[in-house]
Amino acid sequence: MTKYIRSAVSSIALLALSAGAATSAECTNEGWNKVMERGKVVVGVKADYKPWGYRDENGNLVGMEIDMAQDVANTLGVELELVPVQSSNRMQFLEQGRIDMMIATMSDRADRREIVGIPGPNYYTSGTNIMSPTALGFTQWEDLRGRKVCGKQGAFYNQIVEERYGVEIVAFTGNAEAKQALRDRKCVAWVYDDSSIGSDLASGNWDEFEMPLMSEDDNPWGLAVPLDEVNCIFGQFMSGMQYNWHRSGRLIELEAKWGIKPTEYLKIQGERHSDWLQ
Repeated sequence: MTKYIRSAVSSIALLALSAGAATSAECTNEGWNKVMERGKVVVGVKADYKPWGYRDENGNLVGMEIDMAQDVANTLGVELELVPVQSSNRMQFLEQGRIDMMIATMSDRADRREIVGIPGPNYYTSGTNIMSPTALGFTQWEDLRGRKVCGKQGAFYNQIVEERYGVEIVAFTGNAEAKQALRDRKCVAWVYDDSSIGSDLASGNWDEFEMPLMSEDDNPWGLAVPLDEVNCIFGQFMSGMQYNWHRSGRLIELEAKWGIKPTEYLKIQGERHSDWLQ
């Protein structure tokens, strides 16, 4: 990437920053400067959340969020390096500087905003539901009371479901292990994002399973930059990326590309951010 391009991108970002809440005196822009000087952005993504982020048959990281990460690198004019993260370590990786930012199926929660910087507008959303054997015939959340339910370490809804419905969460590091435990009947259900469960059920690999309950706790997803840069150049730039993804219909395009069931959220956001003259 040439010095001229770096300078141009930085100038655009600085113009956006001047209209925002932060001032140059409050921003060191350390992370942003590192990316621009290095000519590479390191993005934390999921490797076990098909089709948002997973490994293909050749071991390559692919998926909707990987395409989004590539969009970021292309817009910056830098190279892209992908680092697999888990729900249990993604915020720590960002805090420790092991990644520059993340796009990793993370729900935007108040407690998480105290740890990492989550610029708006949010790019996706999902609710909490279960995948369970059809033969068990669950019809309401209360049917799970006192039962073992497989979960993913670091998922915020584990504690909610435990406290609300008295289930025993058996948490696993990876999705594959948790879902295999479900197949092995070590738990009666797998609690997770309804968007991911819907994708699993549509794959044809879970014909004897269903998502029988009403989804709860719908929560937008947020990408993240370092906390001290959320109102600085990096955060303002990523806010603009999300705005333009919605405005251009790019996220709806990626949903279709990856075979994801169209969401009402993206439709609403597209209309909200559309050009009113068109």
